Amino acid sequence: MNFFHRFAYYLVGLVMGLFFVAMVFSGKDTRCNYFPNARVLNDLRNKPFVYSPKASAVLAQPWIDTIDIKNTLEFGDIDFDQSNTEFGKNNKMYVIEGKTTKDQPIILKVINRSNKAVLEEIIKK
Repeated sequence: MNFFHRFAYYLVGLVMGLFFVAMVFSGKDTRCNYFPNARVLNDLRNKPFVYSPKASAVLAQPWIDTIDIKNTLEFGDIDFDQSNTEFGKNNKMYVIEGKTTKDQPIILKVINRSNKAVLEEIIKK
């Protein structure tokens, strides 16, 4: 069997394999959250999100909006050194650094509980 026949068999098998893999993963809502930052942010986004009175007062100001909070929860960076993530506690406090739509750096302090996430504080850098 020459090279072109072997290559044709290889391509047919590859296409069939890709088809079956696409069928298996197309119906599922799969995410590739392998790193701790992505896992925590995904967990915070999927829980009911509550604003504390202190955070609501800051959100009433014109320099920040709820879109900025959502963007920070999507693309922000968690500072695990400043966060309080002791093992075994029911409440874990995460410090998330992000930016507003006007490119103003902000820091969010979010408490992650078992049933909801609470935005405690918004700090303008």
